[in-house]
Amino acid sequence: MKRILLCADGSVFAHSSYQYAAWLATRLTATVDVLYVTDERSQAVMETSNFSGSIGIDASDVLLNQLVELEHQKAKLNHQRAKEILQTAQQVLTSQGVETVNLRHETGSLIDRFDEFEAQVDLVILGKRGESAGLASGHLGANLERIIRASHKPCLVTSSQFKPIQRLLLAYDGSISCKKILDFLVHSSAFAGLDLYIVTVAKHAEDETAISRINEANQQVRLGGFEPVCCIVEGHPEQAIAEYAEESNIDLLLMGAYGHNRIRHLVIGSTTTQMLRRSHIPVLLFR
Repeated sequence: MKRILLCADGSVFAHSSYQYAAWLATRLTATVDVLYVTDERSQAVMETSNFSGSIGIDASDVLLNQLVELEHQKAKLNHQRAKEILQTAQQVLTSQGVETVNLRHETGSLIDRFDEFEAQVDLVILGKRGESAGLASGHLGANLERIIRASHKPCLVTSSQFKPIQRLLLAYDGSISCKKILDFLVHSSAFAGLDLYIVTVAKHAEDETAISRINEANQQVRLGGFEPVCCIVEGHPEQAIAEYAEESNIDLLLMGAYGHNRIRHLVIGSTTTQMLRRSHIPVLLFR
């Protein structure tokens, strides 16, 4: 991974996402593209015909001119806001050792243009909730789920508070996406030297499939120099994984964006969605 796309906004999660981006970029010697998108779809000027029939043509012209001037002022404010957000992100990144930072301000819809941005990078980073989202722990940003559905690259979903990553937890279910995580752990320098925990969820600890999966993951990551702590836990996946992560003081959760038996490419696995909602730590998702 040599190029990271950081989706910036004005949310309380933004500063944390900048810090996580810096942490990863320095370990990977990667460049960071900081993207801020101003969505102007709701800022269209009303047509003069909307008013002429009810208040007269002259009054309508005056009102329209006032609306045009208001939109010009809004555009200036949006540009200034974008500039400040991008500069703040750049300051955080460069102060923490990122050598190359590219700033991008675009207008339109992030979702509509996401493919063109994503095609140029290896990893996407975004906050769990955006600028307009509330702070309720079970709420996800409106763009988040849509981006994860659309993305073909790994996505790091950051939490509200930054914490240096020392302990990793891989929720392993034997899926193709989880096998990609194993390959990443073995061949990437991103998490070299960190403590790695691997958990597989099963109905009971003697489940042969679960044992086979955990052994597979254990053997694979050892090729990358890890000496993992492996465990089979019982219960519902989202609850069991969340409890294990909390008990083990995990700093980053790695998991697949789709479950082992899910083939519909536009639907996030229910476990993935629930983990994003429950988790108080960042989650790195692979497709």
